[in-house]
Amino acid sequence: MKGHMNTQIGEVLIEHEVMAKYAGSAAIECFGVVGMASVNMKDGIVKLLKRDNLSHGVNVSVEGNKLTIDLHIIVAYGVSISAVSDNLINNVQYKVEEFTGMEVEKINVFVEGVRVLD
Repeated sequence: MKGHMNTQIGEVLIEHEVMAKYAGSAAIECFGVVGMASVNMKDGIVKLLKRDNLSHGVNVSVEGNKLTIDLHIIVAYGVSISAVSDNLINNVQYKVEEFTGMEVEKINVFVEGVRVLD
């Protein structure tokens, strides 16, 4: 189901891809997040995605007027995963709610890997 809102002057439909790209771009702005991850389910291989593939590490589901977002990320070596996750959840929730006007009910963070920064 697409994101759907009724306003005084009409209807607004938001594609999942749009919400996923926005959530992905908000996620990679967070300290400690190296990038989004794409997981090959067949081989179990995790791949760091480039900036133009941000939505591939994000799954968005809509029920009613509430969003559930799954973020698959790769974190930097040496950072606190719990601190990065808390920051990530707060940042993505705020930005997606402001962008879409819909409530984010839940954000699930999946740390798929750790990368040493040069």
